[in-house]
Amino acid sequence: MFNFLWGLLFVAVNFTLFLLVGRLFGKNGLYAWVGLVPLLANIQVVKTIEMLGIVMTLGNTIFATLSMTTDLINERFGQKAAKQAVWLGFFSLVASTVIMQMVLAFQPQAEDIAQGAMETLFGLMPRVAAASLIAYLAGQFIDVRLFGIIRRKFSGDRQFWIRVLGSTGVSQFVDSLVFCTIAFIGLYSTSVWFEIVLTTYLLKFIIAAAGTPVLYVARKFRLD
Repeated sequence: MFNFLWGLLFVAVNFTLFLLVGRLFGKNGLYAWVGLVPLLANIQVVKTIEMLGIVMTLGNTIFATLSMTTDLINERFGQKAAKQAVWLGFFSLVASTVIMQMVLAFQPQAEDIAQGAMETLFGLMPRVAAASLIAYLAGQFIDVRLFGIIRRKFSGDRQFWIRVLGSTGVSQFVDSLVFCTIAFIGLYSTSVWFEIVLTTYLLKFIIAAAGTPVLYVARKFRLD
């Protein structure tokens, strides 16, 4: 029960930070969030938890705000700006992977206390990063493209939720399946792997649905 209650607070904090970065820094803040989220999600995803009897990884909550951010950029500034944001997130993943693997290669001093922890945390990073890069590009470009397609049919202000959930529902499924297959297949039993895939997708979609009212608030901000 603690994980569930703490998880609700965690979702609220992530949504609040998403709103704050848009409110305080506008478009630049949204781009900064896109650069930050993949890095934090990749660190969090190494940790698995059990919530209400279901095994899941962390990282889903903050990663769900990534689609929220690109959808908001798409809504306010168009597909070109949203695609630029996707590429920014991609660069952040590549840069952090290269830098952290070089950090791990340094020989630690005899009394160093960080190497073991960093190896545990970032040792899987090349595999996790490869999974993230492929899943990220596939999921985010599908999201941006679908958002534009759905927007042509449902363009009204009151239909914003259709654009958000329609594009997110498909893109997050692709993202979850690709990521979990590359990152975790062989590391866990098939049943646990399937649980992670299912819970990852459902959690992301539920968070995206819960975040739709948050997007309506953010859409009113002056983002220029």
